[in-house]
Amino acid sequence: MVDSSGLEEGETMKKRALVSVFYKDGILELAEFLTGSGWEILSTGGTSKYLQENKIPVTDVSAVTGFPECLDGRVKTLHPAIHAGILARRDIQTHVDTLKDLNIGYIDLVCVNLYPFFEKVQAGLSMQDTIEFIDIGGPSMLRSSAKNFRDVIVLTDPADYPQVIEGLKAGNVPQELRKQLAGKVFDLTSAYDAAIARYLLEDEYPKYLPLSLEKGQLLRYGENGHQSAALYLHTDSAGVLKGMEQLHGKELGYNNIRDLDLAWKAACAFGLNADGTQPAGAKDVNLFVPAVNDTVKACCTAIKHNTPCGISLGDTLIEAYSKTFACDPVSIYGGIVACNTAVDSAVAEKLGELFLEIVAAPDFDEDALEILKKKKNLRILKLKKSPQETHEYIAVDGGLLVQQSDRRLLEKWEVVTKTPPAARDIPDMIFGMRAVTYVKSNAIMIVKEQSATGIGGGQVNRIWPAMQSLERSAGVLKTDHPWKDSEPARVLASDAFFPFPDIVEAAAEAGVKAIIQPGGSMNDKLSIEACDKHGIAMVFTGTRHFKH
Repeated sequence: MVDSSGLEEGETMKKRALVSVFYKDGILELAEFLTGSGWEILSTGGTSKYLQENKIPVTDVSAVTGFPECLDGRVKTLHPAIHAGILARRDIQTHVDTLKDLNIGYIDLVCVNLYPFFEKVQAGLSMQDTIEFIDIGGPSMLRSSAKNFRDVIVLTDPADYPQVIEGLKAGNVPQELRKQLAGKVFDLTSAYDAAIARYLLEDEYPKYLPLSLEKGQLLRYGENGHQSAALYLHTDSAGVLKGMEQLHGKELGYNNIRDLDLAWKAACAFGLNADGTQPAGAKDVNLFVPAVNDTVKACCTAIKHNTPCGISLGDTLIEAYSKTFACDPVSIYGGIVACNTAVDSAVAEKLGELFLEIVAAPDFDEDALEILKKKKNLRILKLKKSPQETHEYIAVDGGLLVQQSDRRLLEKWEVVTKTPPAARDIPDMIFGMRAVTYVKSNAIMIVKEQSATGIGGGQVNRIWPAMQSLERSAGVLKTDHPWKDSEPARVLASDAFFPFPDIVEAAAEAGVKAIIQPGGSMNDKLSIEACDKHGIAMVFTGTRHFKH
């Protein structure tokens, strides 16, 4: 009679574990328990040396295979004596007989983690050096073990060692735990293979979409309290969130992270990014626009419900913040503020007057931190990188929509009216077109001195946000604003074309002197004629910036 271990009744055989790990966390404790419980440990290379140095008896895999490691360690465990010992089912007599005939012993536990491809693919090594960190034997052993999880315990994560030890002490590692550990194998190897595929593929939209993501943290809840949520981070690229340093405050939530992502992208879109690189679309602007001022300026943006309620540039951050706050001092309450330069004490004093969820910047002066930390729950985030994501992913029922990130600002700079833009208005037009791309469609922004004075968006037609933003701008300029009682804002920016001339008429009545928009409507002629009637300059860019 054959029992679950594949032995004849009355027979005994020493259990064997194959241990081959790159990361050594917890491995000594596991190995000491196994050897103390009468198990034989098989191992290879660096793991074998490490265990022996720590007085753990080890059988080298080459003694089992009868074949030496070769090709600089590329071939060690790829041998029938290993994989047959893992894959043989103990409840099938022919498998038992085959191993007996071939003099191959069972392997009852496999503990393997993989070469650090995730880390090395980010290190900027040559392709050949990177390829050397693609693990072959490790995934093969893990997959074999996971397929035969009823008979083989498989470990990839040191966090699982203790519960397996406890199960072995009790004389039983439950099948449900074995199944879970097997699932973790395929979870790991699928992410590992996806990272390799992403590295090697040159197809922007391959037949199968390889995404390699690792859980960064569970979140308290999702968009609403009854929804669960988690944050996943790419294993093979170092994005903004992976390099983020939280200096103070509560844990980030789902909505916080979404708003932070938009706020930081908007803040980094002007001047130099946090890492010193040019913002997306800068090259396009320089190609097409005459007399563009490339002076690096401080940027401050305020985000509420994933859309800007203020965004401004200034020669100093306090100037940029003051204009951002004045754009909508009501909506900024409970929002997120992001800055593209270090926060100093003057800005911190102003921020400290508000209830904010997050303040994010590339750095904070010591005095500024001391001021901001008086707010117990305020999340203070130091972000060291500018956004680099090349694609965006939107979940739909049954799949994902994938598109390039919106990184081109202009296709052209075409003056379509009799009146050209005044030189003073060109920087505001460029600022407006950049800034309006972060507002929900249909989006209209009114601009004065590289600051939004009125923002409208998220409506089902274009005239409503136009009226909203013009009305808001007129009101802002009459209040305690940096430009109190100054002339009306001169520039209007739109993320998409005008289907009717009604926006031009409203803009003319409000004193707008220049409009920038993509163009491309069947009714473009009507808008151009309306601009000419009122002496307004209008520029077509040829690039729409819908943000749904």
